[in-house]
Amino acid sequence: DYELGGSKFSHGIEREAQGSSFLAYFNVVCVVAGTGALQLPYALAQGGWLDSGVILIRCLYYDGQSRLNSYQEVAERAFGKIGGWIAFFFTAITLIGVPVLYVMLAGQNLHAVCKDTSAELTMPIWTIICACIVGVPYIFFKSLKEVGFTSLFGVLTTIITVLIVLGMSIKDSYERDLSGAHHDPVIWPMFPIALSSITFSFGGNPIYPHVEAGMRNPHHWPRVIFGGLATCVAIYFLCAIPGYYYYGSEVESPVYNSLPDSTPKMAAIIIITAHVLLAMPVLMTSFALDLEKILKISTFHRSRWLEFTLRLIVRLVYIVIVTVIAVEVPLFGNIMALLGAFSNCTLIFIFPFIFYYKLTGFRNKPWYELIFGAVAIVLGLVGLIFGSKSAIEGLMVEFGPGGSYSS
Repeated sequence: DYELGGSKFSHGIEREAQGSSFLAYFNVVCVVAGTGALQLPYALAQGGWLDSGVILIRCLYYDGQSRLNSYQEVAERAFGKIGGWIAFFFTAITLIGVPVLYVMLAGQNLHAVCKDTSAELTMPIWTIICACIVGVPYIFFKSLKEVGFTSLFGVLTTIITVLIVLGMSIKDSYERDLSGAHHDPVIWPMFPIALSSITFSFGGNPIYPHVEAGMRNPHHWPRVIFGGLATCVAIYFLCAIPGYYYYGSEVESPVYNSLPDSTPKMAAIIIITAHVLLAMPVLMTSFALDLEKILKISTFHRSRWLEFTLRLIVRLVYIVIVTVIAVEVPLFGNIMALLGAFSNCTLIFIFPFIFYYKLTGFRNKPWYELIFGAVAIVLGLVGLIFGSKSAIEGLMVEFGPGGSYSS
């Protein structure tokens, strides 16, 4: 730590200018919770978790002297340039793919809500409108500290939506005979894809270094990540267990599609749409910060106006790419599972532990920590291989002859 111009710096970060631990907590919950809660009942219907967030942040400070800035830098320090670019590739899949899913879901929801009204528009147009709404805070606010205010509202919208789904599913069970819902303790053939969907629901690792960098008190990170993920688990239990209990193997993704048409269902759709629009700036800003570091877009390397212009161009290109993909590939469930299997299983279960052991060694670790890491890596490999296979097969069915998106 050192002083510069009256401000306290820690590992190259002006900590006194950063946000509070509560802001970091809301960033974690906003990004991790949300559509994941709506996917989990469907994941239970398909298939019948390990906190690597602390391990990843330990990697940032592995030598006790400096702080690495991103997932890519951790991978590069552990396995050289090739390792860095591999980690960047998987991070890019997540931080491009998840905003695609979010803006796609928002467009689908608004299209459904406004159908047969004077505000009816095509789904692609609604998707573009949603991208423009997200673009305002994302393009003009530079860091997670500045876009973090959206996280508080994002968390509130998630909680409200889950409570609506919980209440309506209980009400529906009294009004309709749902006693015949089929349940399975475990469906082993579908367990890997369910694992990948559940992994997606906890997929915040790519943004954690940036969230921690935006904290005034970084030593609070363990309690922030624990509190954030514990909140997410509570939210998920409130949605996943009743959703699968009442609707069984017939539960849909998102879960509110299983509810009967009503005003509360419409409210849930509108509120979760607000959530994804509030969460997107946090996700997209994290990836934009990585891109800007790679391209050396900062006031340390450029004039203030050139830095602003280049940052504007990079972020505009990024959001245009996200929007084009969302318009051209209007699918939700299987793409979500594929992303979870292909990238999140790697970024959450596999990479953090491999990087941690490579940077800090094996011999200084207690035996239970080594077993913990080994189990995480095995789970990640299972989700990656078999989950990807199942999700790709699902996509082939959707786009094949007779599928929902066949030509």
